[in-house]
Amino acid sequence: MEDNDGGSLAALWLVVVAILWGGTNPFLKREGAGIESVKHKNAVVQFLFEMKHLFLNWKYLLAFLINQSGSVVYYLTLASADLSMVAPITNSLTFIVTTLTGKILGERIGGTETYIGMGLVISGVTICLMDKT
Repeated sequence: MEDNDGGSLAALWLVVVAILWGGTNPFLKREGAGIESVKHKNAVVQFLFEMKHLFLNWKYLLAFLINQSGSVVYYLTLASADLSMVAPITNSLTFIVTTLTGKILGERIGGTETYIGMGLVISGVTICLMDKT
């Protein structure tokens, strides 16, 4: 990152990626449920039946497309982002967004320790960002 504005913009886009990925992960998990019941003796046919199971489910497909749009933004952001910051920002914040989205959808996410851990992750990412800007 050459300047602070470019670095801040890249960090913002990486947060958007984390929101797109983390926000769709619980939906992919929920809408992909039941794929383990798809069985066939031939591995190729098994794969095709699994794809049919997933991609004929419009809720799964919508979540998948939103998730993949996050991958496109991630790829485009790599050109302007400090590579030492890409993984910490996207991976840690994706984890937090996934956890919070799962909680909103009614999943059990744990107790106080989970929230303390999320606070520590956010603090760590903030420290990393402050060091780089």
